[in-house]
Amino acid sequence: MSSSPPDGFRVRPVERDDAAAINELAVAADEAVMGWSDSTEADLLDWWRLVELEHDSWIVENDAVAAYGLLYAHGEAADFDGYVHPSETGKGLGRWLLERGEERGRERGLTKVQTWCLEQDASARRLFELLGFAEVRRYYRMLIELDELPPAPQWPEGFRVDTFELEDARPFHAALDEAFEDEWNWVSMGFERWYEHRIEASDFDPTLWWIVRDGEEMAAVLRGEPKRFDSGWVGAIGVRKPWRKRGLGLALLRHAFREFYRRGERKVALGVDAQNPTGATRLYERAGMHVAYAAVAFEKGIA
Repeated sequence: MSSSPPDGFRVRPVERDDAAAINELAVAADEAVMGWSDSTEADLLDWWRLVELEHDSWIVENDAVAAYGLLYAHGEAADFDGYVHPSETGKGLGRWLLERGEERGRERGLTKVQTWCLEQDASARRLFELLGFAEVRRYYRMLIELDELPPAPQWPEGFRVDTFELEDARPFHAALDEAFEDEWNWVSMGFERWYEHRIEASDFDPTLWWIVRDGEEMAAVLRGEPKRFDSGWVGAIGVRKPWRKRGLGLALLRHAFREFYRRGERKVALGVDAQNPTGATRLYERAGMHVAYAAVAFEKGIA
């Protein structure tokens, strides 16, 4: 590391036992900007499974956790996530962390850094732009609140929905890759790593993964998770190109909503690129979802 943190602070790598303290930091930072937060310890721990914490994370402390940063290599990009506690802003911690992220990205041979802030966070935007970042995308957290059992899905004739079985793993992974291949910033996670991260996860629940079949072909898939971001979570939903515009996505979402409702979950959420080329935001709105908040993606070349 090329420099020490600002005076009065010390830095070390993140450890899994830090999850509670870092989640408190994330919640405080979110609440200072938009008045609420959906961050949870479980979400942090799930994300950290993809990261070399010893080399690609920073926790900045004085008497308490003051700031935190994390780098994840995503294709040629260094995805950087960070928070500064509201009581510690204005002390150079955010800039210091971003510069460490850039430095680490170069060490890893990556060509760009991407980072995010909440749409309302004018201070973060100013910092990013000062350091040479430019806005490249916006993402929505979309949410539905279920006051009653959602309507039953209407499946087009000839299609059926099945629950995931382990022998479906490879074609399920391939179907998601095909469905997302035109998405901005999409980088496929190789099957073995995907299997380890998703299917070998401690909270893997195959009864929340569904496959829509046209005969023996997988036409559409949905990966649900029992709890993420304080909601039932649609981790991924994809309709393969030959089967689009037949109502499969809407039917599959409603199928998931009904199952979450039966399990007692009254909120279901997902994340989506606001400029998704398939028009996914319109689909989710037709399903009854609304935008809970927006996050802005920024990018900087470091090659």
